[in-house]
Amino acid sequence: MRTIGLFSQFFFSPLSSTMSVASSACSPFRNAIACDAQRCFQIESAAYGGDEAATLEKITKRIADYPEGFLVMELEGQVVGFINSGCAHEVAMADDAFKQLVGHDPAASHVVIMSVAVDPVHQGKGYSRRMMERFVRGMVERGKTSIHLMCRERHVGLYERMGYRYVRPSASGHAGLAWHEMVMEPLPM
Repeated sequence: MRTIGLFSQFFFSPLSSTMSVASSACSPFRNAIACDAQRCFQIESAAYGGDEAATLEKITKRIADYPEGFLVMELEGQVVGFINSGCAHEVAMADDAFKQLVGHDPAASHVVIMSVAVDPVHQGKGYSRRMMERFVRGMVERGKTSIHLMCRERHVGLYERMGYRYVRPSASGHAGLAWHEMVMEPLPM
């Protein structure tokens, strides 16, 4: 089996104790489809600076290759945030090729998150936490055993509160920044 890894970018909005998602009979969550790529790219570009953001081509490929691992959140018919991922049999977080889903296997038991992004207009409303809770539930339903991610130091505590465990500083030097590896294992049942 090929060892897969990833440098990635993550952005979580500050959390609040109340949610402001409009109530509806439908869930605000769904898997991404091809026509979501441009909007997700806009959000990614706004949420991350410079070289941190994934390109439109990478986002388009992630949607095409693994829509089950690309969760979007909609409000009033517009995508306001997303989480995208791939799956690996073995995880090496600093492997840059995984951003292109090189070696991705949807049947693999380990999930690697590549991006978590919320439109800056909607940050601070708890949407990142809601997306992550739904994402984790979806991965449990798919029989996955762990979820891996990398984040900036300022987000380590946030991920720990969501159930992730700190692993180590990452060898990834993506965008010339320092990254930290986190894992959620085992996944909550």
